[in-house]
Amino acid sequence: MEIGAHIIVKGLVQGVGFRYFVYRKATALGLRGVVRNLINGDVEVEVEGERSPIEELIKDLKIGPRAAIVNDLRIEWRNSSGTLNGFTIE
Repeated sequence: MEIGAHIIVKGLVQGVGFRYFVYRKATALGLRGVVRNLINGDVEVEVEGERSPIEELIKDLKIGPRAAIVNDLRIEWRNSSGTLNGFTIE
């Protein structure tokens, strides 16, 4: 069963390749969604797919790419909207 998650990543996550890191991990896991920088310095991830691959992505997000420092993740589980196609970077 498909599910969705809205994730806010806090810390040193902009200017370190974080969005491209998320894109590579999410597409490798077969997930759909979007990743974007927020004006306050956080990174926002909206993702849909099977729960197990999303949980695997969340484990990766807690670490991030080499130059990132992840301080916190805020995760809100949602029903899958079915409107996301592929995975994009904004």
